Amino acid sequence: MLDVFRGGIRHAHAGVWPGTTGPIAIDRRAAMSDASNLQRKKLFLASSSELKEDREQFEILISRKNGDWVGKGVFIDLIVWEDFLDAMSRTRLQDEYNKAIRECDLFVMLFATKVGRYTAEEFETAFGQFQATRKPHIFTYFKDTKISTGSAERADLTSLWAFQDKLKELGHFPTRYENVDALKFHFNRQLDKLATGGFIEFRPDPPEPGGDRTISVSHSKNTVAGNTINAGGDVILGDHPRGIGK
Repeated sequence: MLDVFRGGIRHAHAGVWPGTTGPIAIDRRAAMSDASNLQRKKLFLASSSELKEDREQFEILISRKNGDWVGKGVFIDLIVWEDFLDAMSRTRLQDEYNKAIRECDLFVMLFATKVGRYTAEEFETAFGQFQATRKPHIFTYFKDTKISTGSAERADLTSLWAFQDKLKELGHFPTRYENVDALKFHFNRQLDKLATGGFIEFRPDPPEPGGDRTISVSHSKNTVAGNTINAGGDVILGDHPRGIGK
């Protein structure tokens, strides 16, 4: 995957090349489009390292959505955290993540058996920004998975329970999912709802070439003022000596 680094953060401009199934950096159709005409929405994806496959599948979902939407003038910039510059310390990098979260339009968090310190901080940053500005839209997904109590780490489970308690206190309830297909299906529907609700605005469809021409008439003895005439050819209106169509 070709990634663009900005301040240490990997911006994965997800798209799918014809004949491929995985996410790539820049969607071909988006690259060929006039970027100034695209409505870009930033989406920050946060999760723990245990959900690597889920994150990859989520990127593919956004890739395919971009394939559907870029022709309508909309592109989703997916921001993920896995890759970062080695020259930057983890603390410094987290500051960059938090800055990106405050600037994003959508925030998605995935968690399962644990919630790390930095993932929890990312949620708190997003929630605080939402309270202040009513954005980003926040979506939390809890993967309900089987765990072995014999091998489970106490610290991991404690972090999970503490985060779940915090969500309840905030009145924020995560969506449960059992597999990546359920995750993708649910979030795809959420994106469609955002479009229906006007948060995402599609570019109007251009008129079809060769269609009927509509002529608005204000004053004419041969027509009623305010009416419209659909015509495929030339039309002569008014006091023409031969009248109309003669």
